[in-house]
Amino acid sequence: MEEAVLGKGISFSYDKKSSHNVLRDVSLSIKKGCFVAVLGSNGSGKSTLMKHLDALLPLQKGLLQVLGMDVRDEKNIHVLRRLCGMVFQDPDNQFVSSVVGEDVAFGLENFEEKDIPMKVEKALELVGMPGFEKRNINMLSGGQKQRIALAGVLAMDPEILVFDEAVSMLDQEGRKEMLSYVKRLHKEGKTIFWVTHQVSEAIDADLVILMKGGTILKTGRPDEVLSDIGLLNEAGLDAPLSVKICHDLAKRGVNIGKCPLDVPSLAEVICGLK
Repeated sequence: MEEAVLGKGISFSYDKKSSHNVLRDVSLSIKKGCFVAVLGSNGSGKSTLMKHLDALLPLQKGLLQVLGMDVRDEKNIHVLRRLCGMVFQDPDNQFVSSVVGEDVAFGLENFEEKDIPMKVEKALELVGMPGFEKRNINMLSGGQKQRIALAGVLAMDPEILVFDEAVSMLDQEGRKEMLSYVKRLHKEGKTIFWVTHQVSEAIDADLVILMKGGTILKTGRPDEVLSDIGLLNEAGLDAPLSVKICHDLAKRGVNIGKCPLDVPSLAEVICGLK
């Protein structure tokens, strides 16, 4: 399978005069169609790394190819920003118009796309907000705003979608809604980067990238990364409750084998013990 992202030895500093690097010798290889959870506490460098994918931040050191394009080549930047869409933590920072339809159409107009009204209508339908074209964004709820921000990205039909703490301002129900949209997009073949500090949001990923202090501590399947309590603690994160329970049971001589990453699955396993 072809790679969506290939990076080697990426380092970055916001202050070139300082010796402090926000990213330090980061390397990654991500296949197309992969759902990647980029996991880490605040300040781990995960957002800075993601902003390199569409050249929002310039590559200072190392190599980075996105969909086969070198991010250092200025001729590629316009195309990269068409093929790599980003949804940020605060949707208000993404809006360029107070009218829903105008905002969703903004990126399409920049790329001189055809059939813009039809594409705006389709994008709003995808996020469950058909008929909202004339609505005032300022009158929408936080969850609705986040969906409009997503619609603006989906209208461009990007191959890669980056969600940078995109549900951190939503309530529990809003988080579930947004995650359900993202999982559907993944099933349709999109490459997803889900940036979060919530371990529970990484459980269903294909791959987890665990970061700390601008470096990658480990890359692996969720069961490989999220079951390692010591590693998660090193990254400043708590292990899933089910993993903690498994470890407590093991200390008491009850070994259930491979530990499920969610409590309902763990309850099934325990109920099946003889």
